[in-house]
Amino acid sequence: MDMEVDDGSEARVEEKGKRLVVMLVGAPGSGKSTFCDAVVGASRRPWVRICQDTIGNGKAGTKAQCIKSALGALKDGKSVFIDRCNLDREQRAEFLKLGSAQIDVHAVVLDLPTQLCISRSVKRTGHEGNLQGGKAAAVVNRMLQKKELPKLSEGFSRITFCHNDAEVQAALGTYSGLAPSDSLPPGCFGQRSQDAKVQVGIMKFLKKADGPSPVVSKVNSDQSVASIGSSEKKDSFLEREERPVLPNAPQKEESKGKENAVHPIDNDVPTLAFPSISTADFHFNLEKASDIIVETVEEFVPKLGNARLVLVDLTLESKILSLVRAKAAKKSIDSSKFFTFAGNIVELSTKGGLNCNVIANAANWRLKPGGGGVNAAIFKAAGADLEMATNERAKSLFPGSAVVVPLPSTSPLYNREGITHVIHVLGPNMNPQRPNCLNNDYNKGCMVLRQAYTSLFEGFLSLLKIQEKSVTKRNEEFLHPSGLGLDKSVGNGDLKNKRDDADVSLSSKKSRGSEDEVEIDSTHPRTGYSDSGIQITNRGMTKTWGSWTQALYHIAMHPEKHKDDVLEILEDVVVLNDAYPKAQKHILILARARGLDCLADVHEVHLELLRRMHAIGLEWVEKFLHEDSQLVFRLGCHSAPSMRQLHLHVISQDFNSVHLKNKKHWNSFNTAFFRDSVDVIEEVNKNGKAMIKDDKSLLSMELRCHRCRSAHPNIPRLKSHIRNCQVPFPAFLLQSGRLVRARDSN
Repeated sequence: MDMEVDDGSEARVEEKGKRLVVMLVGAPGSGKSTFCDAVVGASRRPWVRICQDTIGNGKAGTKAQCIKSALGALKDGKSVFIDRCNLDREQRAEFLKLGSAQIDVHAVVLDLPTQLCISRSVKRTGHEGNLQGGKAAAVVNRMLQKKELPKLSEGFSRITFCHNDAEVQAALGTYSGLAPSDSLPPGCFGQRSQDAKVQVGIMKFLKKADGPSPVVSKVNSDQSVASIGSSEKKDSFLEREERPVLPNAPQKEESKGKENAVHPIDNDVPTLAFPSISTADFHFNLEKASDIIVETVEEFVPKLGNARLVLVDLTLESKILSLVRAKAAKKSIDSSKFFTFAGNIVELSTKGGLNCNVIANAANWRLKPGGGGVNAAIFKAAGADLEMATNERAKSLFPGSAVVVPLPSTSPLYNREGITHVIHVLGPNMNPQRPNCLNNDYNKGCMVLRQAYTSLFEGFLSLLKIQEKSVTKRNEEFLHPSGLGLDKSVGNGDLKNKRDDADVSLSSKKSRGSEDEVEIDSTHPRTGYSDSGIQITNRGMTKTWGSWTQALYHIAMHPEKHKDDVLEILEDVVVLNDAYPKAQKHILILARARGLDCLADVHEVHLELLRRMHAIGLEWVEKFLHEDSQLVFRLGCHSAPSMRQLHLHVISQDFNSVHLKNKKHWNSFNTAFFRDSVDVIEEVNKNGKAMIKDDKSLLSMELRCHRCRSAHPNIPRLKSHIRNCQVPFPAFLLQSGRLVRARDSN
């Protein structure tokens, strides 16, 4: 709700650069509006979202109206999102004509699973185009039958295909990070092959129709293997080639040997890619290391759910890959859960066609760049962002332990490869030329290496657990930009937003008491949080913060970098205008303390800070009342905010703003969802915590005037009414200082 996305951002163009027309392509429920809103809310570039469902003064309009609006926005120096389904070539043709030498036309294709789109469409409420409920399934099904994926030959300079939430998040990060003068390279990104199976409509799913026949690829004249579309269960361990069979990845032919057959790779599941620990620079015996890898993998595979582990080395000739492959085959480890892969761990997606959300780094004890091998490659590919993020998690690492580090969305490795987390892990050293050599003591060395792999896999499992809690709700409401905490675990099914469950160094649960054990970081008592996404409070409440929701957090932590955006910088708070105010006067008072993401984090120790925020809010109210004594103000917090970092709303009660557009906007400030600051302070003082009233039904209540409580059918009618309503405010608002007005007002 706070600093939300909007159809018409008034951000200024800082310097000249190419304007963009970005055409969203996707079925209803694929997340087009959410994508646009998220980018508009996070980007420094001025964007305008043009939606045909609302182009006619809040009602459905025509394509001609959309084009006219786009031309006006482009003329004003803004970039444009075309928020329509745009599923066939004819629908896209007129908008492509908007392109010119100074205007690039892009397409972002949200080609998500049909069932997911239908599920979202059916379950959503308050949709701008009223496509919801039972009728949505038939509409989505009918539209998908006519789908034509866009091509560069139509006139697009860039097309980005997104087939899952991880890819949507990557695209969102790409466009959110664009400054006014930035540009993106042309081309087609993420497209599956023309032979990849086309999604069928929901009616076919309901009839349980057989899917298309497997795509078959010849490996040699005597052998063929199933590729995309194969449903055969793989019960034995099989090698993956450096160039796996993917929709747009060429297949590598082998002349003989069943062990070299190419097999399909499902790229829509959470994946940890890890190198062999301690066998390179630390000279650990390969036979012993391969035994430990396979034994530890065998232990963890049953815990993975739909996730997988991938052992990576540079070449197929790698001795460790060969040993692990053979030993895993003997144990009949499911090859859909664990396999080996030859390729560069920092180029698995772009060069190898293997999408991994998480990678492991064979780190040094100082957790610093340098040296050679995997550690140097990962730090170099991730840039300075990884070193900074690592330093915030830990300063050093003991052998046998691991630390989970969320990779900032600004990292090249995040944007290029889709990596969301790096797990640093340190194994035992058998090299006398390196620190802490065990002098060939393999009894201890094997124990420490086993601890290292256990710690690594437990770190990965900690991320999966966060995903499991959020995936059901995630399917219902995909990254709703005005999320308002409607769900306590908004997340991403592919871990793109599962940002660091643990501000921790992980050590093996089996090694309690080991001299090498690294304890969970206790510098943030009873509350886990990270700079980019997961927060677990001591009330058991989990909240995942997407990249666009963290603007307030970054301002609070580094206000000196945002001097143009803030009104006041103090030691403990920052004051700024709400970017999309819902009234004539609407400012935010941000707490600068770490670990205070929302009201759920507030405890008695924060009481003085709450009082300080309230007092500063009152000071600003006095300034506003000096300018206009007719204004009336209310100070409070949302029970479950959409933006990370505890903040207090100071908002005038006229609600006269073009940015107040829908029921959720209104109800977030005019139901119990909005917690008055005076009440929060009293509750924390008495009970040590504030009441959280985040029932999503509060946000879908009928629209009622905040003065006379009369009901109204829509926002325009409500706004018209409140402009003239002179009924006194309800009694409860007139008590305890919940409303603030000029001293001589009645």
